[in-house]
Amino acid sequence: MEIKKVGVCGSGLMGSGIAQACASSGFETVVYEVSQAALDKGLAGIKSSLEKFVEKGKLAAADRDATLTRLKATTALDDLKDCDLVVEAVIENMEIKRELFGRLDALLAPHAIVCSNTSSLCVIEMAAATKRRDRVAGLHFFNPVPIMRLVEVVRTIETSDATIATLTAFAQRLGKRAVLAKDTPGFVVNRLLVPYLLYAIRVYEQGLASLEDIDEGMKLGCGYPMGPFTLLDFVGLDTTYYIAEIMFEEFKDPMFAPPPLLKRMVLAGHYGRKNGKGFYEYSAT
Repeated sequence: MEIKKVGVCGSGLMGSGIAQACASSGFETVVYEVSQAALDKGLAGIKSSLEKFVEKGKLAAADRDATLTRLKATTALDDLKDCDLVVEAVIENMEIKRELFGRLDALLAPHAIVCSNTSSLCVIEMAAATKRRDRVAGLHFFNPVPIMRLVEVVRTIETSDATIATLTAFAQRLGKRAVLAKDTPGFVVNRLLVPYLLYAIRVYEQGLASLEDIDEGMKLGCGYPMGPFTLLDFVGLDTTYYIAEIMFEEFKDPMFAPPPLLKRMVLAGHYGRKNGKGFYEYSAT
């Protein structure tokens, strides 16, 4: 199946990024949000992102304008009814996602595919709220979506070969590389990344080295673009904690258990770059 029109549910950081990537790649794109205020914030973020690409000479002004022309915004879910693909990027809450999947299933044409951008939740549990389980999958993008080239295509035990082929081709149309993963918590990237980040916190808790030296050691010794604590602040300590909790609940493996320091920092509201204080402090500008 050829995808021509894409819907995105949610205009937060990930949703707006997915919508921008789709519209920039030539797809007619409809962004849905539950409130006008959230929708306006998401659209402002997309416009700002596109403008930065223009300022850096990576995007022509005409292409920016064409992208915005292909982008529509709505607070009415019914406006997604003609979409060939809908990507859900709402809050990581299974009850909310299942309710949305059920509504989309009743609304969309039989051929349409519904995907979740979840980074950790069980996709088949969302699919079970629909009557199109063969046309439900995970489509996990990475932040910032317009720049990061990877997409994890997540196959449930009921996702069809045709759906996987369509989503892989769609990712390629976005200029991204698709990797196929099974529907288990963390998929490929977070399954490997989260234990690394958690162990870095444990090493710091044990007093082996300073934050700065651990970060420098991994950057210069392993060639990583950023150290674990810089990355934790970028991803969000609350997000990392949440994913780790889900993975530990699923596997009961101590390597997925959030370290005490991470838990206490999250309880204190130290989330990282998003609110100015994590392992490092950030200015408001």
